Amino acid sequence: MISKRVQGFTESVIREMTRVNNQYDGINLAQGMPNFPPPRELVEAAHRAIDGDFHQYAITWGAPRLRQAIAEKYRKFYGMEIEADRHVTVCCGSTETMLATLLAVLNPGDEVIIFEPFYENYGPGCVIAGAEPVFVPLEPPDFTFDPDRPRPRGSPRGPVRSCSTARTIPPARSSPGPSCRRSPMSA
Repeated sequence: MISKRVQGFTESVIREMTRVNNQYDGINLAQGMPNFPPPRELVEAAHRAIDGDFHQYAITWGAPRLRQAIAEKYRKFYGMEIEADRHVTVCCGSTETMLATLLAVLNPGDEVIIFEPFYENYGPGCVIAGAEPVFVPLEPPDFTFDPDRPRPRGSPRGPVRSCSTARTIPPARSSPGPSCRRSPMSA
């Protein structure tokens, strides 16, 4: 028996497209599935790591050398001074990172504005965190949004947060890309 909060989740778009691709023997563009071998240097480095004498998994926020390298890249490429020990966390993938972040910043009852189009796991992530997703379409031809629409009920519940990009709610004239229809939540 699964929890009530996830019973409405459907098959993910990526999983569905992979299934359909396999059914018709197509080329899978929905998922990162390379059809070529990894670089030999990478395979050799993996062998050296396995053959070595250090077999401890990294601390939960990521190996210190990797976090330091990420902080250094941010300094070099973006001009941002980042403290690796305070500001960098390494996760296994984007969905895990997103869910961990939502669980860290949302409270039950918070409303989260999700601009359409959106990454398919924003809605389920909010639900798992106990928050309520509020889907707001970006309207053609300018792909703007009605600033009065995000809180159509005028809900005084929790704070409203945006879940579309690393930025906060974009200005009314932002142009993030083509609009799409609202999708059912998926996991």
